[in-house]
Amino acid sequence: MLEKRTMEFKMERQGLLQEGDKVTVTEGILPSNYYYTIDPSLAMSGNFPFRERLLAKEGVVTNIEHNERGYYVTVEFEV
Repeated sequence: MLEKRTMEFKMERQGLLQEGDKVTVTEGILPSNYYYTIDPSLAMSGNFPFRERLLAKEGVVTNIEHNERGYYVTVEFEV
């Protein structure tokens, strides 16, 4: 059985993604962290230290929540 990893991304506008969508992410690198963007620039993750690097590049949207700070997308990856 494959392990799963979930990550949260911030989406600026409603309706860009829906639950069940298959997505591809692009990895960005900072001096001491990685960050991930759902292509094509639909949502962005927070920063992750090098030891928490995501190796999978494709995932499935499992949840979308809206609160006072915006829209948050949960994506599940097989690792």
